[in-house]
Amino acid sequence: MTAPDYVPGHGLLKDRTAVVTAAAGAGIGGATARRLLEEGARIVIGDAHARRLKETEEALAAEFGADRVASLPCDVTEENQVRSLFALAEHTHGRLDIVVNNAGLGGTAALVDMTDDQWSRVLDVTLNGTFRCTRAALRAFKASGGGGVIVNNASVIGWRAQTGQAHYAAAKAGVMALTRCAALEAAEFGVRVNAVAPSLAMHPHLVKVTSEELLAELTAREAFGRHAEPWEVANVIVFLASAYSSYMTGETVSVSSQHA
Repeated sequence: MTAPDYVPGHGLLKDRTAVVTAAAGAGIGGATARRLLEEGARIVIGDAHARRLKETEEALAAEFGADRVASLPCDVTEENQVRSLFALAEHTHGRLDIVVNNAGLGGTAALVDMTDDQWSRVLDVTLNGTFRCTRAALRAFKASGGGGVIVNNASVIGWRAQTGQAHYAAAKAGVMALTRCAALEAAEFGVRVNAVAPSLAMHPHLVKVTSEELLAELTAREAFGRHAEPWEVANVIVFLASAYSSYMTGETVSVSSQHA
C-alpha cells in the first residue's frame, strides 16, 4: 500500500510558538517543524548538528518567512543549551505555547556486549534529554500562567521487546512514564503532556544505520505493509498540540499497529 496524499494545513496552530528538538534533517523532527509552520505556528528549532540545523532554518525561513523561524544548536544532554533554546523562543516570539521533544538516540547491541557508555549515552539523550526539556517547558508554562502543550516522541518499542534494543526500549518506556507523571503535575496549571509512539518512520538517516534485512522485517510487521512517512507521525503530533485534543493528557498514542 502506498502512502496517502499529503494533508494540507488548516491553521490549527495559528499564532502559536513552538520549540522542536532534533528538528534538522528529513526525520520526524524536521517533518514536525514543517507541519507546525503549515498550521500557522512560529517555531524555534534545535539540533545537535549545527550545520544541518542552519540549512533547515534557512530553507524553512525562505518558504514560510524569516520572522517565523529561528534556530539554535542544542544538545539536550547539556542543561545550559536547553535553557538557551527555551530562552530564545521567549525572546524571539515573546511566548511559548508548544514543545515537541523529539531528540532521541538509538543503536543496536546485545546486553552481554553492551558497554556502560552505550547504555548511558542512549539513556542520556533519549530519556534524560526529554526530562530536561520537559522541565524547562513546565517552568516556562507555569511562570506564564497561560497553559501550554508538550508532545514527547516515544516509540512502540517502549511497549514491546526487540533483541539488541534494551537501552532504547528502556529509554522510550521511561519517556512514556515521564509523560504520564508530568501530565498529572502539569494539569494544575493548565498544561497538557502527551506522547506519540511511532514504529517505523523511514528517513535517510535510518536507512544508513539499519540493515536492509531488518528494515524489510520491520516493514513486513506493519498492518499497511509499508513504513510511515515522517509527516504522518507529525500529523499526530499536530493533533496533540492542537485544541482538538483539549481533554487528552498523559496519553501515549501509537502511530502504528505494533503497539503490543
